[in-house]
Amino acid sequence: MSDLELLLPGEADMLVRGLRSFPLLEMGSARWNQQHEHLEKLNMQAILDATASQGEPIQELLVTHGKIPTLVGELIAVEMWKQKVFPVLCKLEDFKPQNTFPIYMVLHHEASIINLLETVFFHKEVCESAEDTVLDLVDYCHRKLTLLVARSGRGEPPEEEAEDVSPMKELQTQAELMEFEIALKALSVLRYVTDCVDSLSLSTLSRMLSTHNLPCLLVELLEHSPWSRREGGKLQQFEGGRWQTVAPSEQQKMSKLDGQVWIALYNLLLSPEARARYCLTGFAKGQLLKLRAFLTDTLIDQLPHLADLQGFLAHLAMAEPQPPKKDLVFEQIPEIWERLERENKGKWKAMAKHQLQHVFSPSEQDLRLQAQRWAETYRLDVLEAVSPERPRCAYCSAEASKRCSRCQNEWYCCRECQVKHWEKHRKACVPVAQGGRVK
Repeated sequence: MSDLELLLPGEADMLVRGLRSFPLLEMGSARWNQQHEHLEKLNMQAILDATASQGEPIQELLVTHGKIPTLVGELIAVEMWKQKVFPVLCKLEDFKPQNTFPIYMVLHHEASIINLLETVFFHKEVCESAEDTVLDLVDYCHRKLTLLVARSGRGEPPEEEAEDVSPMKELQTQAELMEFEIALKALSVLRYVTDCVDSLSLSTLSRMLSTHNLPCLLVELLEHSPWSRREGGKLQQFEGGRWQTVAPSEQQKMSKLDGQVWIALYNLLLSPEARARYCLTGFAKGQLLKLRAFLTDTLIDQLPHLADLQGFLAHLAMAEPQPPKKDLVFEQIPEIWERLERENKGKWKAMAKHQLQHVFSPSEQDLRLQAQRWAETYRLDVLEAVSPERPRCAYCSAEASKRCSRCQNEWYCCRECQVKHWEKHRKACVPVAQGGRVK
């Protein structure tokens, strides 16, 4: 493991062995919270190991103990809870919680799992160990990317909450912002799945190429580029969990997310296994030929393999479209979403009311105990180590090394910037001893 260890090898093995699936009714319960804490530790340790390039024992443990299907099942379960139960909770008139953090942790659970999967799916053996649940994972990623394309047509999600909003309304805003980041993680996971296209089952290939027509969806993502925007005449890209202004000298550089889309397209269009399964209809041909406008010399210099894709598109432009295939195909279908929906159909409101009474209305003592456990899980030294970049000054955005001593939340590059920012920061500056929390 890495030099900065959150988990000892024996402890990591124990936590991985203990991973299990929970019914939707138990989301947010004490046992569920304990597993969420374990997943957060595994997630952070996996990032530390990957960053240190000293082997990745978390990935090996998940494969050895066959826990990737468990993680996929939990990912889809919390996705369904967010779609079916959370909206009911928000509408309950008698639910006015003083503290919404227990609900936030359930919402954040999906982000924790997809982040862990993004870290470990880089390795092909992880995709292979997913077994039949890779079908469910492909469907999950398709749902997220479809929402990402739809959102890009509506404009950017809000970044800041208005003042004097209810806690539940603020939680809904946070959930929407989180959904955007989860979708970007799902894009990376999908790209890693396409790296394994030569070993995927025919059912999975058919799901990706015929049922969902992922190549055409990826073209739409490149067209809309929801991770890029213009703000005040400046180009910004979403990276490292926030929007960052791109310097003029860097604007021709391919972003990480654009790179993920191009690599996924390369895998799905040029691998022999996928080419044999993908039907290049008139619609598909028209969509794919849009890629030629993006394939500049500058782009190909950064990702030379795209020269092969450029040649494929030149050949496609001259070829006649293929008629839609009408073959009778027997194939597997994803099971997790349909099973959960079947088991819980008609129970969503009752589930929300049960969780309101027994899960999301904790006593002050329960909250204090939970806060202590969260503080042990989210250690400052570990959080800083797994952060994708150095902290930035809250006032001038320069690289920062000093933290507000009162709340330990905001960062500054110097004392002068902290003083200038104090009027704006004062309202949010809650001392740690009084319940302040670290981002």
